[in-house]
Amino acid sequence: MDFYADWCGPCHQQSPIIDELRQRMGDQIDIRKIDVSIDSEQTRRYAAKYDIQFVPTLVIEKDGAFIRKLVGVQSLETLESILKPLVDSQ
Repeated sequence: MDFYADWCGPCHQQSPIIDELRQRMGDQIDIRKIDVSIDSEQTRRYAAKYDIQFVPTLVIEKDGAFIRKLVGVQSLETLESILKPLVDSQ
């Protein structure tokens, strides 16, 4: 899950990295983007569940189980190094 906000400069840096990750890994991963600036029940629930205090924040889950939370802009290489072992172990 990619927690972001439209007003967030670093989120705009993270977005093309997420897009490239999606291209490289295809349907092996499911990326959900959650705009924390939209006040909705679902957004509040996710933000509380994962204690989102800063954006961008990426939350990685596998089969519904929490794996890792990353705060700040993450490189493509970092994300691939975390995700590839998770999808290879399926």
